[in-house]
Amino acid sequence: MQDKNISKSVIRRLPRYYRFLGELLNEGVEKISSGQLAERMRLTASQIRQDLNCFGGFGQMGYGYNVAELRGQIGAILHLTDTRSLILIGAGKLGRAVAQHIDFTRYGFDLKGIFDRDPALNGEKIAGIAVRNTETLREFCADNAPDMAILCIPREGAADVVKTLVNCGVTAFWNFSHYDIHADYPETSVENVHLTDSLMTLSYLMEEKNNPVTN
Repeated sequence: MQDKNISKSVIRRLPRYYRFLGELLNEGVEKISSGQLAERMRLTASQIRQDLNCFGGFGQMGYGYNVAELRGQIGAILHLTDTRSLILIGAGKLGRAVAQHIDFTRYGFDLKGIFDRDPALNGEKIAGIAVRNTETLREFCADNAPDMAILCIPREGAADVVKTLVNCGVTAFWNFSHYDIHADYPETSVENVHLTDSLMTLSYLMEEKNNPVTN
């Protein structure tokens, strides 16, 4: 049973466990100890056991973890066994890259529609889906009831789009727009993606490694 007080840092590690366990399955590995998994993931065995214990007992003393079973259980925790319908707003370079290079179906997501305000893109197909004008969002949402929206649009245009989507019942966002959705809609579920934040973090880590601070 999932504890509502589980920290976000633990939740954010679950997809990484899921990915590594998938790699192990592809290699034909059937079971693995927490120590072996820790070595592969560059974590500690204690950290792995603590993370997994948040969701109940996994593995057996002296045996370790059944790789397929553990991956299935983590997939269920992440609700990857459910099909989530998605729409993507923004058919520019970023939106195209997201639509074309992420295998949504592999993780239980169904990309049902792509929208852009540029009329010149209307009808153009991206990843086999015809682009629709954002003016048709309300009608589309009424007919298809998408679960989530991906925002690949500038911050300036995001507020109006989010307002429309929330009014249509969409309350989960994968947000590349830099618009602070939670500030205006605290009841929504939002995963913000700031690519430049990662780049700046890398800059810090590089400098820390090259010029470590000594006390």
